[in-house]
Amino acid sequence: MPKKIIIFTDGGARGNPGPAGLGVYIEDAETGKVLKRHSRFLGQTTNNQAEWRAVVDALEHAKELGAEEVELRSDSELVIKQLNREYKVKNKDLQPHFVRAWNLSLDFKKVTYRHVPRERNKEADRLVNEAIDRHLDAGRG
Repeated sequence: MPKKIIIFTDGGARGNPGPAGLGVYIEDAETGKVLKRHSRFLGQTTNNQAEWRAVVDALEHAKELGAEEVELRSDSELVIKQLNREYKVKNKDLQPHFVRAWNLSLDFKKVTYRHVPRERNKEADRLVNEAIDRHLDAGRG
């Protein structure tokens, strides 16, 4: 079991709100080995809802993997600043996701949240689009 993992998360909606998805990409911090790729269609929601739901899914997967330390990376500056308590979560629809993420974070010895540029979050972004495309393509068939 990996002691420390690095998680890349992304969430997105086509339109805001619109059809949305999330992507989670997890790797072992020491070896770089891919431990998990996860994508999920979320239905009609906003970009911020999708970003937060990706964080919650990511922390749940980290817990399942038995990680002790988590470094969560996202290209959502808003979500990272909220997780780092630099900004308050004022939106009532986002507050339950913050509380869930906060509670999950207590299961780890250490959790850090880092903002990364979009170009350093390509795999999580690809997973978001894969989830949305999969759903939209299924609707056409």
